[in-house]
Amino acid sequence: MSRRRVPRPASAAFRAALERAAPKTRLAATQSVWAEVVGERLAAAARPVSERDGAVTIACSDPVWTEELDLMGEQLLEGLRGRLGDDAPRSLRFRPDAGED
Repeated sequence: MSRRRVPRPASAAFRAALERAAPKTRLAATQSVWAEVVGERLAAAARPVSERDGAVTIACSDPVWTEELDLMGEQLLEGLRGRLGDDAPRSLRFRPDAGED
């Protein structure tokens, strides 16, 4: 007689599959932790949209947010470095969101 296995939650398998399928880029790493690092309010106003040579571009909902986040840039980078280590962006660039991304 065979023994029946106890069903295991699928959430762990889904999480592992998503981690394997997710792109391994600096942009993807930044996007995955952005809201956690900057908080919901800032995440609603700005989002990482592109990366080039280690610099991640953040699209901001309006020019005021662009200026504000530019002033906070080093603080945001520190938070990302603390969370991502070597996968963190080398720098952040901020621009108003033209709605094209």
